[in-house]
Parts: sequence; structure tokens; C-alpha cells
Amino acid sequence: MSIHPLPIDVIHLIAAGEVIDSLAAVVRELCENAIDAGASRITVSLFPDKWRIQVADNGIGIELADLQLAATAHSTSKIDDRDDLFHITSLGFRGEALHSLAQLANLEIYSRPRYSCDGWHLVYNHQGEVLRQQQVAIAPGTIINVENLFGDWEARREGLPNLSQQLRQVQTIIYHLALCYPQISWTVEQQHRPWFQIVASKTTQQIIPQLLPKVRVNDLQYVELKIQPLKQIQDLTNLNPISYIHTADSSVAEKDRDEESKIQLTLGLPDHCHRHRLDWVKVAVNGRIVRAPELEQTIVSGLARTLPRDRYPVCFLHLQIPPHYIDWNRHPAKVEIYLQQIEYWQSQVLQALDRALNLDAKDIDDDDTTITSRIGKLLTVAEQQGAYQIPNRWRSLSAQADASRWRSLAFGITERASISSNDGDGLGLLELRAVGQVLNTYIVAEHTDGLWLVEQHIAHERVLYEQITAAWQLLPLEPPIILSHLSERQIDQLQQIGLIVDPFGEGLSAIRTAPAPLLLREDLAAAITELSLGGDLQAAQVAVACRCAIRNGTSLSLSEMQSLLDRWQRTRNPRTCPHGRPIYLSFKESSLARSFRRHWVIGKSHGI
Repeated sequence: MSIHPLPIDVIHLIAAGEVIDSLAAVVRELCENAIDAGASRITVSLFPDKWRIQVADNGIGIELADLQLAATAHSTSKIDDRDDLFHITSLGFRGEALHSLAQLANLEIYSRPRYSCDGWHLVYNHQGEVLRQQQVAIAPGTIINVENLFGDWEARREGLPNLSQQLRQVQTIIYHLALCYPQISWTVEQQHRPWFQIVASKTTQQIIPQLLPKVRVNDLQYVELKIQPLKQIQDLTNLNPISYIHTADSSVAEKDRDEESKIQLTLGLPDHCHRHRLDWVKVAVNGRIVRAPELEQTIVSGLARTLPRDRYPVCFLHLQIPPHYIDWNRHPAKVEIYLQQIEYWQSQVLQALDRALNLDAKDIDDDDTTITSRIGKLLTVAEQQGAYQIPNRWRSLSAQADASRWRSLAFGITERASISSNDGDGLGLLELRAVGQVLNTYIVAEHTDGLWLVEQHIAHERVLYEQITAAWQLLPLEPPIILSHLSERQIDQLQQIGLIVDPFGEGLSAIRTAPAPLLLREDLAAAITELSLGGDLQAAQVAVACRCAIRNGTSLSLSEMQSLLDRWQRTRNPRTCPHGRPIYLSFKESSLARSFRRHWVIGKSHGI
């Protein structure tokens, strides 16, 4: 067949099928228009059996002249010329959504501008032209009805997932918009029956518990980090302007580089909540959730060794940056973008994570309904369960010698290598004052507003782990350690983490290097045997930290307890040990007062 141009109606239908491919796509496009119109309340009504969707908002409304053009091809109020494509500040900008809906369904719009007394109802044909219009009484805002979706495209209807899957997609779309715009209230209905509601809030910290019912507000930490203007960053790092922008007038690009950037991070605290699947690490850029694998991986790796095994974080990251650094023209649904200076944004995300994981006074719980059970569960843990377990044949040290050697490690060598990621950032340390031990396992620390219980073994393990990862050293062994009957797999494992292993006769292996913290330990052979049993370098570092940390059951002086508390607080991730176990429990004084009925007013003779 000869090459020939396609008819214009075929071109529009192909384009419409790319923009609108499901019920969820209709909801996405109409809700984004409502958000662009400044709505604070949005109602979505679904009638899936009739392939009908209605979206109502209380936004600024649409003037009659604009309503008459709204559904024509490539008509938009968001951009004017080529340069505007690189300064996108709205969710919609292509002028395709309403025309695509007119092509694929029956489209009608009710709207009244916010400062007008006149409301209008317009019905459009499949070309986006006005079939009829009439004046109506309506509250300020806009209502858009889409009926008989894909009515002339039966193959598309049959190819879509089942109804329940489509409704889950709709729910996900609305959840994502609610995360990006927490100040908006949402009401969603099915067949005139309430489905779910999302109440407007100041930050995403109050939104996520509405989406994940098992998560409480206190399980989350919200951080807002302002970033210096990118123009200053370019001046400091000699970065070149974005290469894909070529305009005669660069005032837009210059304006963008002067704008302040901001990171908003809502993080599920690793000692409070986490997920079985990697389904709640969400990244938004300038008001839209996108696929950003580099930033998602930064979040996951930044929380490594803070969560239990096979558990994943709850995290919502909203990156608000000058639009000059984003190209939205990568995917029709605008879920994939080109983001410039990705390494810089990754470093800023890590800073936000560090700040969210810091300890502060707000970490003190105020839930007196669970205080008794929490204390009971904590204190019934056997001391041996918290101790590092090694085979009996390697137990050659007395408890006194073990404690003496630990003190040398904890308050001598390691003190000089102490990591203090928070030093200089103005946050400082909490006023935790060690007052004693429980079962020679838990440090009791007094706070200005209550008390904390800190498990000494895993607190010290966190300190040592971060020191080891910051300065991993393999030092020579003189003489080498001779181990017998190591399998080829065990030898390969030791070599993969950097140890030098040489054959030393039949069935014998000479270990010529070892991690620095293990050199002075008399159970060095057992430690190396354990390292040979599997795991990557990070797992080996965890094992070394765990073996070198103080054992539960060790008596500490007040000065030793205070030193450990201070150094533990300065770690990057003080909330959990490298295995993901919570390190501390906090109890607010008001909760303790309620437990002891101190709110009962009896009289001065009773000391109240």
C-alpha cells in the first residue's frame, strides 16, 4: 500500500486512546484539572456498570467563552508557547484530556466562575464542539460528567481488567493525589453510596493514617527541608545550564534557578511501622507521583539496616524544585520524567532521611493504654535472648575479663572514632540522663518529660556498626588463624568480603587478615567461622558489630551508661539496631501519672 496521511478523526482517536485508557485515567485527568482550578473539595462519583464518571469541585470555575473551547483539540489555559514547556507549574498542560473524553464518551460540563452569578451547562459532540448550552443554577465550581465511556470502542472495554481491579486503580490515583495535596478534602462514591473519604490536613503525616488504617500519626515523622536556590548550587559546582533548553530569552530559566527548592518527607519510623512489600515508597515531583527509581533506591538504601529482615519502609517523598530542571514530555500519563542533577537530589534526600531519624522529645509516647503491656513484654525478655550466642566450645573467657575488654573497646578505642552525623547541624542531643540499669540489660534514662528504657546491647551494636561501616579495615594476623574443614563455599565467602585465605595443608586454611574490631578477641576463630557461613559485606559488618557489642547481663557504671547513651544518640539511625529491632521505649510523664492515678485530687497529706 502507498503511504498516505491519516484522516484527522483517526489521528484524534489514536491520540485519545493513548491519553484515556481506563476509568482511572478519566478520574486522573478530571481531578488534576480540579486541582489546577484551586479546588479545596473534590467529589468523585463512579457508576462503573454504566461506564459513567462524575467529578465535582469547588474551584474557580470556567467562563462561558472558555467552556465553548474547552473540548476542542489541543486547547489549554496552562501554556502559551514553546518556552512554557520548560516551565510547567500545573498538572495539566497538553490540552488533550477533555477533547479525548469527547472522542471516547459523552461529555458535558456544568460550571460557574467563582465571582459570577451565571452558571452554564454545555454538551459536546465527539469532535469537542458545543451541541447545546443553557444557563443553570449551580454553586461556584465545576461538574464534569463522562458517560458511555468507550461506547464506540467495544474492544477497549473488553480488554480492560475486571471491575474490582479498575476500582483499585481509581483508588490509587486518588490516594496519590491526596498525598501530593493534603489540603484537599476528597469524597468518593459508588452508585450514589459512600466509598471512602479523605479529610484535608496540614501535612501528609495526617493523610497517610487515613490511607493505611494500621498506621498512627505518631508512627510517622514529617520533615521539611529547604534547599538553597539551584543557581547558587551551579555557581558552587560549576554546573552548566540544562542543555535541552535553547531559547532566545533565558529569563524563564534564570527565574527558575533563583527559586527555592524544598523536600517534604513523611517517613514511617522504622521502630514503629514497616511493610511486607516494597509498595509504599512513593516519590512525587512538583505535585505528581512519578516513577523515580534513582530516588526510590536512595530511600531504600538510606534505610538499610534499620528495618527487620524482609520488611520495607513507609515513605512519601515530595520534591519541589524549579520546573526548569524537569522535562515532563516523556510519558503520556506523565508518570516518568527527565530529572536533571539527580545526584544532587539524592544527597538532599539522604539529609532529609537523617533528620527524620533523629531522636527528639516528640518520640516520647503518650499512649497510656499500652504502657503496662509494653513494660511487661519488655521486662519478661530473658537476658540470654539479647546476648550474642556462640558455640560452647569457644566460650573460654570469664565474664569479668569479657566485661573488662568491652570497656576498653567501648570507652577507649572506639570513643576516638565516634561518629557524630548530627554534630554541627544545630539539633544537638536529647537531655537523657542515665539513672540505672534493669536486669543489667536495660539502661534507665531520665528525660525532661519522662523516661526511656534503652537496651544496652543493641544500642552499642548500632554505635559499633556505624563506626565499622565508616572505617572498614582488614588488618594482618600475626600469626594467622588456622581453621580446618572449611568448604570451598566458605572460603569463597571469606574472600568475597576481603579476607586473605591461603591453603595450609590438607583440610586446613590460613586466615591472614581479619576485621580490625576482632583482632583482640579470643573468640576470633569463631567469629571468622561465622563470617564464612554467608552474607554480603554489610551482613559481615553487622555480625562483627554484634559480636563486639556489650553483652546483656553486663553491669555498667553510671558514667559508662551515660557515655553509651551520648554516643548512641549521635548515630545516623538511632531508632533501631542493624537487625531492625527497636533500641528504646519511651514513656511520657503524663502517661506515668495516669498509671499511678496522680490525676486523683485527694489532699496535701497524700503528697498530691
